[in-house]
Amino acid sequence: MQFDVSGPVGRLLGEMEEPEGIPKGLAIVCHPHPLHGGSMGNTVVMRVARALRSAGLVSLRFNFRGVGGSEGDHDGAQEVEDASAAALALQARHPGLPLWAAGYSFGSRIVSELALRDAGVERLVLIAFPAALYDPSFLARVSQPSLIVMGEADTFGTASDLRRKLHRLPPQLELVEIQGADHFFRSRTPLVEEAVRRYARAALEPSRE
Repeated sequence: MQFDVSGPVGRLLGEMEEPEGIPKGLAIVCHPHPLHGGSMGNTVVMRVARALRSAGLVSLRFNFRGVGGSEGDHDGAQEVEDASAAALALQARHPGLPLWAAGYSFGSRIVSELALRDAGVERLVLIAFPAALYDPSFLARVSQPSLIVMGEADTFGTASDLRRKLHRLPPQLELVEIQGADHFFRSRTPLVEEAVRRYARAALEPSRE
């Protein structure tokens, strides 16, 4: 269902999906870089949202400022404020539930920055964090349990790049590498969805795993 957010520079267009039964938590899902065609309609973003919903989370995909009906202009840094507004709107609709934040590529950097300043974010799901483009060292300061899914052939950053730049992978970060996958997970998006679903179900229902 359409669920628009009152963002810091205007309306943000969003889509909310609710799970069957009683929700176990909430999740915002952030899209790739707006200047490279990123939007909430991205296939990987939609699959991540579906995986989280199937695990029992209410998921909210939304367009950052200046993208596909959302007001404002692309900034490159202030999108973390958009993510914060989306999280607050989702929490207002479903108060008292734990909050997760997921992001793909540029979106993974944004939700990581959100987690550093907002202890209310309890878990992260980071897809294709572009470790070759951005300095990932700040991830060592992310205290929340997190899943990181990387493509083995991603020219924007691989699991090896991430390990090398972090020097030591913090124990709260669970790293999954998808063999043969590029940055866009061409022909391998179902593997991303399954990795996220498996992680979320294990976190929400530990006795099942």
